[in-house]
Amino acid sequence: MKNTTDEPDVAALLAVLSAGPEAMDGLHRRLEEAATREGILDVAYTTVDTPVGSLLLAATEKGLVRVAFASEGHDQVLGVLASKLSPRILRAPRRLDEAAREIDQYFARSRTNFDLRLDLSLSSGFRLLVQRHLPDIAYGRTESYAQVARFVGSPQAVRAVGSACAANPLPVVVPCHRVLRSDGSLGGYVGGLATKAALLTMEAAT
Repeated sequence: MKNTTDEPDVAALLAVLSAGPEAMDGLHRRLEEAATREGILDVAYTTVDTPVGSLLLAATEKGLVRVAFASEGHDQVLGVLASKLSPRILRAPRRLDEAAREIDQYFARSRTNFDLRLDLSLSSGFRLLVQRHLPDIAYGRTESYAQVARFVGSPQAVRAVGSACAANPLPVVVPCHRVLRSDGSLGGYVGGLATKAALLTMEAAT
């Protein structure tokens, strides 16, 4: 007898689950294509492996909106994006191909500047002002929190600069790792001090 209820076809679901990785990848690609075609994919994400661990990349139609280290908890980050941007989130690597390519080039030391479109909607006010300045710090160079405060026109706001760097939603791409304390010590970093040191050492060696 034909099932006329709204309950899922269990046999069909089991067939999908047992289809193997290639078939699952194909199904996911079709889902990604359908979501994009219907305009119901607001936030696409993927993960990439790098010398400093797995990075989560997320993008809206406007551009790259989030880069997150594994230590931040990728599932937790996706939950925040769902609440702040849209619950219509899907793993869609192809939308992030260019971002992944440029990040690979950066870690291969063949890229010193990112040319990606960015969506800065997760920041506002003074934090956004600071984060807009950070890409002006040249590859292989550093600035102090005090210098950044002066550059953005608020020389007394040194601690606020630190907070803006700590809240940077696009680490690596927006290089808050290039901001140090006035005495040259590292200060803080969302990816951990070992990661900050590794990025600075890599850039200095290029």
